[in-house]
Amino acid sequence: MGKIKPPEPSLLFIATLYTDSAIFENAETILENTFGGILFASQPFQWDYSSYYREELGWPIFRRFIFFKNIIDPCAITDIKLRTNEIEESLSLNGKRRINLDPGYLTLSKIVLASTKNYAHRIYLGKGIYGEVTLIYKNNTYSPHLFTYRDYQDKISIDIFLNMRDSLKKMIA
Repeated sequence: MGKIKPPEPSLLFIATLYTDSAIFENAETILENTFGGILFASQPFQWDYSSYYREELGWPIFRRFIFFKNIIDPCAITDIKLRTNEIEESLSLNGKRRINLDPGYLTLSKIVLASTKNYAHRIYLGKGIYGEVTLIYKNNTYSPHLFTYRDYQDKISIDIFLNMRDSLKKMIA
């Protein structure tokens, strides 16, 4: 029989998509007040992987990752996703989101995302939220699988995750 162990230390991040930097700054303040101090916020980079968000968010769309200082219990990701949905809604205008907030967590072995959408590679976590391991750490990098979003596979994202992995290693040393 396996022994029950505590989960890996997990570093919370929120992946954002937006068109208006003022909305991002407003959301960043709310997120910091909600989840604690910010360890790192990436520079914006253009997100042009799909037209899925164009009608709702507008164009051009930018991606930024925000990582938080606090180590979290990975079980908290369900409630975190529910809270980010509330924040998205509070910043909406005329029923349209002006920012997309996708929480996840980084461990030394993987990147996990939370979603309200079910699919074959996702597992149900509770409260209408699903989780997916989107990248795994092997051979000194994070590697994608069949369903990994394209922007998470790009060098700019992988480099951010590797840097944050190094930060996590130092935090837990």
